[in-house]
Amino acid sequence: MNSGPSLHILTRTDLHSLELTPHEAITMVEDGYLAYASGASRNPAKLMVPMPDPARDAVAYSMLGYDGSLEQAAFKTSYRQGSTSAEKYYTTITLYDDTTGLPFALMDCHRVGATRTPASTALIARSCARPGARSALMVGTGAQGIRTLPYLLTALPDLERLRLFGTHPDGLRDSVAAFKDRFPDREIELVDDVEAAARESDIVVAASGRAAHPKIRLGWLPPGGLLISVASKGVQEGTLAEADHTVATHGAQVEVTGQRMAGPDGVFRIDAELPEILAGRAPGRRGDEDRVFAFSSGMIITDIPVAHALAARAIAAGRGREVALWT
Repeated sequence: MNSGPSLHILTRTDLHSLELTPHEAITMVEDGYLAYASGASRNPAKLMVPMPDPARDAVAYSMLGYDGSLEQAAFKTSYRQGSTSAEKYYTTITLYDDTTGLPFALMDCHRVGATRTPASTALIARSCARPGARSALMVGTGAQGIRTLPYLLTALPDLERLRLFGTHPDGLRDSVAAFKDRFPDREIELVDDVEAAARESDIVVAASGRAAHPKIRLGWLPPGGLLISVASKGVQEGTLAEADHTVATHGAQVEVTGQRMAGPDGVFRIDAELPEILAGRAPGRRGDEDRVFAFSSGMIITDIPVAHALAARAIAAGRGREVALWT
């Protein structure tokens, strides 16, 4: 009897030791954006549902999309309770092969997000930083930020000064280790004054949660500075209205996950989207002196290529298990 289609189940442990190089991840994510810009992919805005009990501080997200370059459809779900730790943050992604109509994998999405997010950040920096940018400040040491500095230096090899602010010892240790693994001869400067460091940085990446520092203001950055918010609560409200030029990975998603960023009139002014910038159809900035604000919200078309690559490597290594859900 035909057992029917089966699904590869891959746990966080199955994926833990798998690693893409920064160059591999950045290339995969850029290809995902370019396929979307070409019209080959689909990425509706994510759904977000705040849970009704404020004491639980919980929110659920869902994304659906299609990557035209890999011909893979995917569903991603996330549930988070509380913002002060990642202990109760659960996220999965399910991949389907559109060429065969068969399911491919159901997997933990923690490693996927921790890979595609810094890759997106690096692409924003490469596209929107002022010419001759030499310094970068990373604020935050959670899963979304640990790989940011090595990815930034891969995309912008002329960066000379790299600084890091964080409040969690484990996150600081892991961030430095991730950097040293790729760039053993370079140093990261740990800072304790975010405002002072931002005033001396061409690029500031904010990936802090309920920030243990004053909310970053775009005006702290020098003329020509680039502030990248990774769906962060560590950036001052209304920053979109203060910027000379505004960029988003996906304009519609800013209105879902970045409501605090709107100006006093509630208007979300987005001058360019990253896929259009990468495709050469929109500018990353208009002038060298512009202060640019970029809001990076996760797009499933960037999750899919990273998830597919990690799943393929895990399956080839004999990890996970195959389950026939539809028998």
